[in-house]
Amino acid sequence: MRLHLIRRLLLSAVCIVFSGVILIAAHAQNSTKTVKLIVGFPPGQATDSVARLIVDKLRVITGDTYVIDNRPGQGGSFALGMLAKSPANGTTMMLAHMSAVATNPHLYNSVPYDSMKDFDAVGLVGDLPFVLVCNPSLPIKNLKELIEYAKANPDKLTNASSGNGTVSHLAMEKLKRDAGIKMTHIPYKGSIAGLTDVMSGNVSVALETASSVRSYVEAGKLRALAIGSTKQIGGVFAGVPTLRELGFRDINAVTWIMLIYPTGTPKSMINATYSALGVVMNNPEVEQELLKIGLIPRTSKSSEEAAEYLKTEYKFWGDAVKASGVKLE
Repeated sequence: MRLHLIRRLLLSAVCIVFSGVILIAAHAQNSTKTVKLIVGFPPGQATDSVARLIVDKLRVITGDTYVIDNRPGQGGSFALGMLAKSPANGTTMMLAHMSAVATNPHLYNSVPYDSMKDFDAVGLVGDLPFVLVCNPSLPIKNLKELIEYAKANPDKLTNASSGNGTVSHLAMEKLKRDAGIKMTHIPYKGSIAGLTDVMSGNVSVALETASSVRSYVEAGKLRALAIGSTKQIGGVFAGVPTLRELGFRDINAVTWIMLIYPTGTPKSMINATYSALGVVMNNPEVEQELLKIGLIPRTSKSSEEAAEYLKTEYKFWGDAVKASGVKLE
């Protein structure tokens, strides 16, 4: 009887130790970390709003703590340079803007990174479509009338952009070339100043993101003429045709955003983040919130596909910058 009791006590002790080992292993496997998500724009802008929505959902899935680090400057290039120098251990990533990755390296004489070597792609999050708008006082109701008016008045129209070399500048220059029209380009430091001058009548037209022009179009202060994405968008822009539908199939007036890590990040971490991002993007509530911000959700089939897309976009926008003749210090 005593021997049987001793055996039971020993067996219980072994079970307790074994259970403790399992608990410790499980805790280690599910241990959380703090992840810094860099955003190359100030709080409140579209990319920042998307980032905050995404990390709120990722936090629930991964258990990690996410901290948004806003580093505006040079269209996202300052932030991207910071990411390039960050440790490749899964603790730092970026919601990268297309211009910083694919346009700025061709536009500026020097940027502190190599887009083709310094980053590992996770996956696309979506597109911020651009909308061509004009002052409602102009005798223009659609793109066809804009082109006709511009040809009849070659020195009269002006177009605002959010800066030299931005999508709003480069895509508009291509539209003018393809349509065979002339307008005087007036660059601004950001979209708000340019749109303000379009609304006041000092400038004729602008090509800016749907999120930046939405409220003005809704209030009747701007008139929407065409959408830069491949598909029409709803809400106040319902029924506004795309540039492709209007015959300009080679113009892609869209800026995408993508989640990326510094190069050398373990593939297992990239795959885990890609899977978690997939869960977030498949949430119907998230889709609706992104649409409200002005982002059209778009995902990558794999992190490898995202990496190939980066290469394609890098070449495309490199050619666009070269054609524009713009070069900045």
